[in-house]
Order: sequence, then C-alpha cells, then structure tokens
Amino acid sequence: MSTTTTREVTTGSAPARPRRSLQTHSTLAFWLFTGPFLIGLLIFVYVPILWSAWLSFFEARFTVTPSEFVGFENYRTMLTDDGFTGSLVTFTVFAVIIVPTTWALSLALALAVNRLRFMRAFFRSVFFLPTAVSYVAASLIWKMSIFNGVRFGLANTVLGWFGADDTAWLASPDPPWYWLVIVTVRLWLQAGFYMILFLAALQNIPPELYEAAAIDGAKPGWQTFRHITLPQLRATSTAVVLLLLVAAYQAFDEFFNLLSKTTWGRPPLVELYYKALGDNQDYGAGSAGALILTLLICLVTLLQGRIMGFGRSEGTK
Repeated sequence: MSTTTTREVTTGSAPARPRRSLQTHSTLAFWLFTGPFLIGLLIFVYVPILWSAWLSFFEARFTVTPSEFVGFENYRTMLTDDGFTGSLVTFTVFAVIIVPTTWALSLALALAVNRLRFMRAFFRSVFFLPTAVSYVAASLIWKMSIFNGVRFGLANTVLGWFGADDTAWLASPDPPWYWLVIVTVRLWLQAGFYMILFLAALQNIPPELYEAAAIDGAKPGWQTFRHITLPQLRATSTAVVLLLLVAAYQAFDEFFNLLSKTTWGRPPLVELYYKALGDNQDYGAGSAGALILTLLICLVTLLQGRIMGFGRSEGTK
C-alpha cells in the first residue's frame, strides 16, 4: 500500500467523497420527483394568475390579448355591477349556512366514530367515501333523482306520504327551496373529509386529561366536551373553518349544475364565468373580478385566522 493511500485511510478523508455523492444523488432525486409538479404549477397556476392580473388593466373582449389600456376601469365596472355584488351577497348567505353546519356535522361524526369499539374503520370509510365523488355527478343525482320537482322524485315521494303537495325545489327563488338542495349536496360531499381531520385531532388528545377530569368530579358528556375536548380541538377547528370559508368562496359546480342559467342564486365564480364566457366575453372585467375575489378571500382568511388565533401557540395570550 502506498504512502498516500495509507495517509488517506489514517486521516479518514476518504469517506468524504461518498457523503458528497450521496448529497448529490439526494438533490437530483428531489428535483426529479418535484420538477414535473413545479413546472406544471408554474405553467398552469402562476403564469395564468400573472396574465390575469395584467389583463385586468386592459380592454379585452372576445380575446385574451390585451388591446387598450383602461387602468382601473374594469375594477370600477365590477364593483358597480349588480350581478357581481349580488353574488357576494349570495356567498355570504351560503357561508353563513354551510360553514357552521359542516363544522358541527363533521365534529359530530368524528365524535361518534371515535367512540366506536368495533367496525371503526368501516364507518370511517363510509363517511369519507362521498369525498371521492365528483361534484358534478353528485349535483346531477340531487337534481334528477332526489329534488327533481316531480312526484316521482325521492323528496316529493317522502313528502307525499304525509299528504304534502309536490314542491318545485329549483324552479323559483321564492320560497328559496334551492338552498336546501345546494346545502345538502355540499354537506354530503365534504363532511367526511373534515370528519377525518377532527378524528385525527381527537385521537391525539392525551387520555390523562379525561382521567384527571374524572378524578376532579367532571361528568362525562357535556362537561368533558366543553372543558377538555373542545379546547384541545381549537387548532383543528380554526383550520377547518378557514378551509370551509375558502371552499365556500370557490363554490361553482353545484350552483352551475343545479341552477342552470338562472339569474338568481349565483355565487361569485359562476357570475365571473358568465362575465368572461357569456355573450360579451369580457375577459378584462372577468380578470378584474377574479382578482377582487382573490383579495377578498385573502382578507377574510387573515381576519378569521386572527380572530381564532391560527398559528398562535397555546401559551400565547
């Protein structure tokens, strides 16, 4: 063995080469796995967002190519448009109904499944399964089979057993029976997903807290739920509310498929769809409305997170 080789072995410098090689291979593997996703994210998400922001300052009808710079005129048009501002009112009504209802139903399902001692995986899968169903398919089932407005529909058949007349669920905004259709399909589709989030949080609560509460004389049920379970679910509840608010702003499929081309009951995304792809195809105004909606989502999310203490540690006052 040569003197140089002996010195490398003695000083321990030889293993440095495999370590650098391992880091190189790890970096290469990282970019190979994440590269396609990052490229797709850049092309299909960030580039359209930047182009939409640029397009919102131009006149662009029947084309996505900007023609004439109009400044903030498109924003003024959208903010004074009765259809767009009315859609924000529709969202407010929708959010006031769907957010607390989904939160309560998801938490109730999680509490029920968590208390099971047998077939827990089965019921967890059953409640979660609707999450995999397409919103379009579920909306058509609700519209054509359950709330189709004729006496052969499931809802009217059940009401007929009690002597009630047939109800046209989606034909008129007065009375607004369409809210029942839209809310129930949204509940069925998303309650299982948020149930899983609550279930994971419930299983992370230390059992010692309930044991200590029992020693102190707390009664099982409402007392332990109010003073132990609910405070321990604070972070999860905040995240669920934020996700529900964002999802409510992004509501499109069920409104579009259930209400067809009605001029009432449109949420913001449906209104923007008709603005950009309707008869006038005003892409400039549609882009401005999309940015207004994006900023509104960010504002509401930050405000809600501030109110509910999202990201704040338990010891922070």
